[in-house]
Amino acid sequence: MGRTKKVKMAGRFGPRYGLRIRRMIVKIEELQKQKYVCKRCGKKAVKRVGTGIWECKACGYKFAGGCYVPTTEAAKMLEQLGR
Repeated sequence: MGRTKKVKMAGRFGPRYGLRIRRMIVKIEELQKQKYVCKRCGKKAVKRVGTGIWECKACGYKFAGGCYVPTTEAAKMLEQLGR
């Protein structure tokens, strides 16, 4: 494999699909692959299990969330309205 300095994880696509789309993919994949803080135990151990399914590796708490991040903008708005 060659260098993928500019496009990082999207380097697997080679020259296909255009640079703009590959940069968008990098942003999305960086968000979905990072660890998040668990609402139940407070540890930074929440990882994506499947599409919209998130699980804390520390306490085993499994919940539904956004496709790429555990909380969506719509969920944040509903949370604010509920208070």
